[in-house]
Amino acid sequence: MVNSIDKLVGTWRLVSASGTAASGERDETTFGPNPVGFLTYTEDGRVTAIISYGGRKPLTIGAKPQALLEEHAEAFRTFLAYAGRYRLSGDKVIHSIEISSIQNQVNTELIRRIRFQDDQIVLVTPPTMSDGKLRTFELVWQRLKAGS
Repeated sequence: MVNSIDKLVGTWRLVSASGTAASGERDETTFGPNPVGFLTYTEDGRVTAIISYGGRKPLTIGAKPQALLEEHAEAFRTFLAYAGRYRLSGDKVIHSIEISSIQNQVNTELIRRIRFQDDQIVLVTPPTMSDGKLRTFELVWQRLKAGS
């Protein structure tokens, strides 16, 4: 019988991301149109997550300092990355963050409900403040086959 860790180990590609407000309002563009992401779990308990929002623009070459600052801020706002250790606990996966593009996450734990569906996993956040609204985020990940 395959245990949950064995089912989790591997690399996963982001299929969809959505947010649901406390009012029930659902937003399918949580990370912009067509976001790209990868999530990797290793046998030795390491996790790496990378998400790039859809619709990102390249930085302008030769931009004036103020415009370049704004472009860099937008580039930072639309790209997430972190790594650390993980563990499973019941229906939850807990990511213990060691490095992150958002420094406030370092030395914290990100707890996600996890659901296995064939060759996909669904991760659901607890209610989280985002853009002034309390939301729950759901990310669906597809397992990548070896060599793809």
